[in-house]
Amino acid sequence: MDATALDNLREALRGPLVTPQDAEYDETRSVYNAMIDRRPAAVARCSGTADVRSTIAFARQTGVELAVRGGGHSGPGLCLVDGGLTLDLSLMRWVRVDPVNRTAQVGGGSQLGDLDHETHTFGLGVPAGINSTTGVGGLTLGGGHGHLTRKYGLTIDSLVAADVVLADGSVVTTSEKEHPDLLWALRGGGGNFGVVTSFTFRLHPVHTVGVAATVWPVEQTQEVLRWYREFLPSAPEDLNGFFAVMAVPPAPPFPEPLHGRKVCGVIWCYTGDLEGGRLDDVLSVVNDPAPPAFHFATPMPYPMLQTMFDDLVPRGLQWYWRGDFFDTVTDEALAVHERFGRELPTGLSTMHLYPVDGAAHDVAPGETAWAYRDATWSGVIAGIDPDPANADLIRRWCVDYSTALHPHSMGGAYVNFLGETGDADSVRATYRDNYARLAAVKHTYDPDNFFHANQNIPPAA
Repeated sequence: MDATALDNLREALRGPLVTPQDAEYDETRSVYNAMIDRRPAAVARCSGTADVRSTIAFARQTGVELAVRGGGHSGPGLCLVDGGLTLDLSLMRWVRVDPVNRTAQVGGGSQLGDLDHETHTFGLGVPAGINSTTGVGGLTLGGGHGHLTRKYGLTIDSLVAADVVLADGSVVTTSEKEHPDLLWALRGGGGNFGVVTSFTFRLHPVHTVGVAATVWPVEQTQEVLRWYREFLPSAPEDLNGFFAVMAVPPAPPFPEPLHGRKVCGVIWCYTGDLEGGRLDDVLSVVNDPAPPAFHFATPMPYPMLQTMFDDLVPRGLQWYWRGDFFDTVTDEALAVHERFGRELPTGLSTMHLYPVDGAAHDVAPGETAWAYRDATWSGVIAGIDPDPANADLIRRWCVDYSTALHPHSMGGAYVNFLGETGDADSVRATYRDNYARLAAVKHTYDPDNFFHANQNIPPAA
């Protein structure tokens, strides 16, 4: 980039502009996934909407490729482009709660922990994710699922408005009454349509939840998963539980003899009445498939649940992931899960099946950009390890697992789990019949495909 032009941008910003000459460059360009090692020519750390507009104007005037970063959790590192410009929203971390109207306005660079902290004091929350360090923006724009999905739906089902800076630098507020087509597209269509500087969410009652972890030997994966696929969809919506194959973490509450052991298991969240031992009653069913190797249950403040895995998978690990939607877990898939559970390549590698039924099924497929309202689970396979020397190992395990499982899927994946597979066909499969409408909205708000460093939806002709 031309040094004079960069100086002009630096003068226009209130936040810092970081370039390779700056001491903080390597830290600023790093993202959650350490497998991503891209070197943008500059990172514009925007402090507000004015900085966002200046950064977009600079990119348009110079022709430099622009990427947008919120929380930096993008698995394939779509928030960085070699030699390009990253518009970084991470300084825009703020949350304003209106407890009377039960809404929260959230800055575009906020993380889930920021949102949970501010809403929890009022006994309220938003269904979103399972890690407090995940960015609100990326998770929401992809759809968003987590511990509260069966009770309160996807994150996008609680999104009521957003402030967006468009490719031409104009700023719009989108809601059901203003630019409703744009709001529809933001509810699952990813970062294709503009830079969202703030989100407004409807809040729901949640404070203390029942949390449990149940694990069985990995050799019992087929037996347990056969039970789980029947039990959970018929369970009350107050009960959520995602299924996993994993190695037992070397940390409480798991006893030391289990540490490192390969298992299958369920992480439970119960939002119903906790009085009088109700949680134990609800979860007495964990003995039905087979006696678990370990079961632990306790009441817990919801934000504590959201931070449970933060220390286990901190920023800076090697990640490689792939995903798929499933309407059922076929008998053939049972064997696939057991095989690859036995073959876990590293202690942190895992597979999760997240429930996306319950309240998420109360919304029709065409009401939001999220097209898989008929899915029962959103699956992700994640190869994870701190050592770069194991990058090929975890990638190969993930690809082989995904290749074996994909024929038993619905054909598309949650856009935030696409990883490197986000080619044109995969993106189309993600949006199904909603793709044409998304391309039309793209044409209206970004006809030149300025925002293309994402799981891209080109504008309709």
